[in-house]
Amino acid sequence: MAEILLSLTIIGVVAAITLPSLTGNINERTWNTQRKALYARFSQAIALMPSLNGYGTLNETIDNAAATFVTAGLSKVLKINNVCDNEHLNDCGVAKKITTLEAKNTLNLNEINTLVDFNSAFSYTANNKFTTPNTKTAAFETANGESIIVYYNPRCTGYVQETGSHYVQNKICANFVYDLNGNKGPNTVGKDIGFITALYSSDSVVVAPIPVTQNAGTSGYGYQAMGKGPGALCKKQNPDYRAPNTEELISIFCNNELVNMTLKHNTIGTGYFWSSTPVNLNDKESLWLQHVVSGHRLPATHATAEPVRCVLR
Repeated sequence: MAEILLSLTIIGVVAAITLPSLTGNINERTWNTQRKALYARFSQAIALMPSLNGYGTLNETIDNAAATFVTAGLSKVLKINNVCDNEHLNDCGVAKKITTLEAKNTLNLNEINTLVDFNSAFSYTANNKFTTPNTKTAAFETANGESIIVYYNPRCTGYVQETGSHYVQNKICANFVYDLNGNKGPNTVGKDIGFITALYSSDSVVVAPIPVTQNAGTSGYGYQAMGKGPGALCKKQNPDYRAPNTEELISIFCNNELVNMTLKHNTIGTGYFWSSTPVNLNDKESLWLQHVVSGHRLPATHATAEPVRCVLR
């Protein structure tokens, strides 16, 4: 009997040590599968919408742009069970508190219920090139049980083949912060919480980057030709990582309150990050740089040293 009890004790100790790790791995695989499925559904749905801008009314007394975008636009191409206005986000399962990617901050999305509140850089104007309205949020639940909050810009523009520096705010049409399992937890970015961004009013591009928590290093030496560019740094950091393209970096800028890639949280040079997207700059080998605080984007040659933050494949 003593030997049996000892064996059971040993089994219990081993189980207590290994079960949390096994459970965590199972959760990670489940979340990855759910994220990919959600992204596929959103990509297919938004591709069916003729345009992403112009929904709803936005003036001093009426602001139903985000809610109308969901009810009159997105719900026609995506299965949605419930839609909530910005005063009833909890009714759609929006978590009261979430943990940001680097676990340095917590946010209550119920209190961040306008576009500009979510990212104050959306009030930025540069030489009157554009203005971004401060629309109220909306939320909805999908037929698969995900809770999603929507930040909407009804004045977003189409794709423009820029080659010079500019700001990206007007390219963002809709930004979705999703919770794969409602209020169940852990309510943490990179686990059950993530984001999807739809850019350009027509011929839209949908991205859902999953940034990692640490920079891969600083790139400024010749890109792919010398094997030292953003892509090479990401591969060196982890074979499952890659450098983000320009649309993914725009999404990361839009969701920087969730990601914390800002100067106020990290001392990281100037606030610019390399993308993997090439651009012609006076016939020189160049890539786009994205500022994750202001939304400014500019082309730069390989002589420019800035950090690289990778995303999961």
